Amino acid sequence: MAKMVHPEVVPPLDRIDQRLVALLEKDGRMPNATLAREVGVAESTCLVRVRQLRERGVIRGIHADIDPSMVGRPVQAMIAVRFGGHRRTHFEDFREQVPKLPGVLGAFHVSGATDYFVHVACESADALRDFVLDHLTNRPGVLHAETALIFDTLKGEGTLSGLDE
Repeated sequence: MAKMVHPEVVPPLDRIDQRLVALLEKDGRMPNATLAREVGVAESTCLVRVRQLRERGVIRGIHADIDPSMVGRPVQAMIAVRFGGHRRTHFEDFREQVPKLPGVLGAFHVSGATDYFVHVACESADALRDFVLDHLTNRPGVLHAETALIFDTLKGEGTLSGLDE
């Protein structure tokens, strides 16, 4: 798991690091030689800079973007989970265990009436129902779970690096 760094503690990125982040955001598999050429530094310097970006937690990982329906999980849902009592141990257990469950694509601790949104991909509507009953509503502290089916997913096209290509 990536080390969490408080935003105020992170030193600002210089122009080379910003450019590296922008390039890797567009293509996380870009070879080091190409990265170095694009930002105008030696390959060894580029390698060190990318390693430092990973160590600082700026780059948290490189991931394959897998279509859940193509691997047998065509039913996606966002499940709003609300806790009762708000005991720290309930939140800690949830945070530790739920992201590890099969089919969980993400879990988001949010403000407002909902405490968490859990994004899941399941094999069927029955499997989704079973997931909610077996892994969420029976969890200590969970007061309510409300499931919303996802009909379509739009991937953001904006960048986090703030650099336009």
